[in-house]
Amino acid sequence: MTFALKPLAALTLAAGMALPALAEDIGPDTVVARVGNQEITIGHMVVLRAQLPAEYQQLPDDVLYQAVLDQLIRQTAVGEAIGTDLSKGASLALENERRSFVAGEALSRVAEEAVTDEAVQAAYDAAYGAAHPINEYHAAHILVETEDEAKAIETELANGADFAELAKEKSTGPSGPNGGDLGWFSEGMMVQPFEEAVVAMKPGEVSAPVQTQFGWHVIKLYESRLKDAPALDDVRGDLVQKIQRDAMEQALEKYTEEADVTRTEIEVDPAILKDQSLLDQ
Repeated sequence: MTFALKPLAALTLAAGMALPALAEDIGPDTVVARVGNQEITIGHMVVLRAQLPAEYQQLPDDVLYQAVLDQLIRQTAVGEAIGTDLSKGASLALENERRSFVAGEALSRVAEEAVTDEAVQAAYDAAYGAAHPINEYHAAHILVETEDEAKAIETELANGADFAELAKEKSTGPSGPNGGDLGWFSEGMMVQPFEEAVVAMKPGEVSAPVQTQFGWHVIKLYESRLKDAPALDDVRGDLVQKIQRDAMEQALEKYTEEADVTRTEIEVDPAILKDQSLLDQ
């Protein structure tokens, strides 16, 4: 029969039809399913997968591929059943969602383009270029209610008592269980009488009783140091966030000023925004 394919040719054609597209031929517009007149593409699947919670993204690729495709097919099928017959509220919500998404995409591009090596360096210089080294202190304290208690502790320390053990035993402050250790702090972080005493001390010294609004302190200075400006790489993340935030704020102002905006001159009762019945029309 003249219309029959030769066996080898037929097998070759069948195999070619059965094989999936070559990897290099697959892109975001590659169609993986159709529901009615709507196409589902690799791009749709990539976007949906990226939006999944972290626990789902840990699933094996083959399982996740099928799950994402099934989800898109189900969503499309349900949407096909309604078509374009959306309620007033749903239509407006969709418009708002699109408006928000497009604005977010525009600002994301602005933020991304704003981050350059030059911009990061300039932000670093502005934040830290004129910064002077600051003094930091590592100290501990024993906090008690009265001056007499503080003087008694001072005497015990002078007689060889262990500072940390006394703090655990007698300090009423939250650092007491930790031996009174306050960790590292810089000037301006402690109340003034306490800070003044620490600044005047040398490492290893114990202060005379110091009164603040919290009570009476006996302070031990362990160490002090000069803290230089941080290295650029240590603060790059913070600088990038500031650059992006500033760029987006400037873009918002710029685009709004340049837009052709007309506010209609009508009187509206602000309470109307609570009237959900308007969406039932």
